[in-house]
Amino acid sequence: MPRVDELRLIVRIARMYYEWGMRQAEIADQLGLSQSTVSRLLDRARKDGVIRFSIASFPGVFAELEEKLIQKFGLRDAIVVETLNDHDEKLIQRDIGSAAAYYLETAIRPHEIIGISSWSSTLLAVADAMHPAPRKTGVKVVQILGGVGNPAAEVHALRLTNRFADLVGGSAVFLPAPGIVGSEAALQALLDDAYVQEALALFESVTTALVGIGAVEPSKLLAESGNIFSAQELELLRRCGAVGDVLLRFFDVNGQPVQAPLEKRVISMSLEQLRKVDRAVGVAGGRRKFEAILGALRGGWINILVTDHHTALRLEKV
Repeated sequence: MPRVDELRLIVRIARMYYEWGMRQAEIADQLGLSQSTVSRLLDRARKDGVIRFSIASFPGVFAELEEKLIQKFGLRDAIVVETLNDHDEKLIQRDIGSAAAYYLETAIRPHEIIGISSWSSTLLAVADAMHPAPRKTGVKVVQILGGVGNPAAEVHALRLTNRFADLVGGSAVFLPAPGIVGSEAALQALLDDAYVQEALALFESVTTALVGIGAVEPSKLLAESGNIFSAQELELLRRCGAVGDVLLRFFDVNGQPVQAPLEKRVISMSLEQLRKVDRAVGVAGGRRKFEAILGALRGGWINILVTDHHTALRLEKV
């Protein structure tokens, strides 16, 4: 503990800096000290407990839970949102969509290439909640899952990509192909298309990917799009241990890719490509998707998670 005269000076400097809002140079000038002395004594104030910091907690903010998920699953970030329950999927989509929208509004950088999954109701909620971001140069928004399907549902995929591009002041690059094709031969024919190749060529350059996480049973929007496997094929995936998918790439509860012939009929970014993306943001929540979210985290297929607090509490306990 410093002697009382030194302690008196430390307290005076600490009050001037933290309570009065004075800069170190101003304190040094007023007290006739060098700036290095002011800096050294402020450091002593922290080390000796003269200054103690307390970070306030607020209802609906789950900082400790987020930090536990980051450490447990090796994430870059986790955003946990308060929701009324974990059964009402529309309510969950609205709440986590709003949080993901704010994250994107603040995180987008110039020359970003943003990859968007086409058939996600949760991502539609993100787009609906977003405000126009300050315009950044050179931003592109590319579909990373085939966006062609039932015309009644396809409008959602187009709106999602266009909406994001408009909000970030970027250009849209569409993937004019179904998410699932009927055969490997059909897949190869589509891959030879010049417009499909334009989108695929950007996959390796995606800097931020925004994806939903699906259970094996498809969502209403995905089912309406026609980009789904048959009931028999879904049963095969379950027998192979599948619990969920990202971009129609299925994995088990430990995050291991499910090896099935169906994989060769999907037009989307691969899981390995997704793993290499700087910010792979998974937006999903609710009891129905819990195992899928867990598998995506264990596989390292996403490195940023936006979810509800009920799901986060269960993830913390596994």
